[in-house]
Amino acid sequence: MNSLPSNLKQIALFLQKLPGIGEKTANRLAFFFLKLPEADLQAFAENISTLKTKTKLCKICLNLTEDEICGIDQNPNRDKDLITVVEDVLDLIAFETGNIYQGVYHVLHGKIDPLNHVGPEDIFINQLLKRVNELTSLSIRQAQDRRANGLKKQNLKEIILAMNPDMEGEATAMYIRDRLSEIKTRDNVKFKVTRLAYGLPIGGSLEYADYMTLKKAIEGRSKF
Repeated sequence: MNSLPSNLKQIALFLQKLPGIGEKTANRLAFFFLKLPEADLQAFAENISTLKTKTKLCKICLNLTEDEICGIDQNPNRDKDLITVVEDVLDLIAFETGNIYQGVYHVLHGKIDPLNHVGPEDIFINQLLKRVNELTSLSIRQAQDRRANGLKKQNLKEIILAMNPDMEGEATAMYIRDRLSEIKTRDNVKFKVTRLAYGLPIGGSLEYADYMTLKKAIEGRSKF
């Protein structure tokens, strides 16, 4: 490392801070940047320099976007009556891969983790509750106005809690479930609150499954 020019060394040291990047990989990437055409390097540098200023949170679902509202919420073909709650944007991207889901999202940007001093107020749970309140308290007059303007009446059908199946994810899901039940009880509205199914992965083997995975797979078995 000491034999590298100063600027190249600084780039390599920065790259080592990235997840999964060691010293050798960082050096290779630094040399890769050095060999890039000047135009590509300038474009890359510009995107990096404006990353913070251009990236914002969607006003509806808190997904990352460069506009006020993200492309998913702007898409008229998405089912706005179905909301999947995810921990972070990478989880959202996983759902979007393969075109397996046509609803919309709410991104929490974290999960309840008392050991690391992260409580419900530190992530975007209150924004979810406010969003659900607004959707379920749509007045008759507002519904009539939407129909008059040719808009589909919003009728929240289901909220899918897609937290990761770990202790913190379970705690977050149970907290949100309880808060949503307060809305349903108070306003006498009907929408389902569901949790992603647990079980064995495709291509997996029973031999290597832990007891909790097998337990959830048995509990969540379906007709065949």
